[in-house]
Amino acid sequence: MGLRSVFKNSNDVEIIGEATSDSQLVELISSFGADVVLIDFAARGFSIDVIPRLKKEMKNLKFIAITVEPNSATIRSALKAGISSYIKKDCDLAEIMSSVRETGQGGRFFCGQILDTLQQEEIDPNDQSLKEFSCEPVQLSQRELEIIKLIAEGNTNVQIAEKLFLSNHTINTHRKNVMAKLGVNNTAAIVLFAVKTKLVSPNKFLFSPSLS
Repeated sequence: MGLRSVFKNSNDVEIIGEATSDSQLVELISSFGADVVLIDFAARGFSIDVIPRLKKEMKNLKFIAITVEPNSATIRSALKAGISSYIKKDCDLAEIMSSVRETGQGGRFFCGQILDTLQQEEIDPNDQSLKEFSCEPVQLSQRELEIIKLIAEGNTNVQIAEKLFLSNHTINTHRKNVMAKLGVNNTAAIVLFAVKTKLVSPNKFLFSPSLS
């Protein structure tokens, strides 16, 4: 009910319907179509097998997994089945909305907790064995580019959260997604990317203290 309320008040997300089983989901998608499916394939009445089944019929259909406490085996299975994005049920609403928007635009989104699991278990979403994933370069969303620019300008997570009217937790998740997509692990590398892509001018750092 909470998710339905959030999406209902969004101008760029329309709820097509809700399903409580594989069969209902297949019927719903077949009848009305959709761009993104937010699915708890671990819930009663669902199976992860419904994902490749529907993707075979609708190649542009994208899935976001939303589960409780996924382990590494579950995440690997989900990626192989064709999941584009993965979030947990206890993620904040801003993260959930971001996952829907970015997935709908052809991107991928992993909440902070899932990113931590990917790192700890050394799961690479771009692994060729996860055949459903594209090998094309990952595109950054407008929100991520905005955050990269603010990071490069020297803003902390708290300052960025205040500027964008988002929670610190959401900014931290975006930051982790950015670092995962760019394949970097420090702020200096994000700044370098911002300069190379001309998000910020290199002149800004001529008289600034060196980054640590």
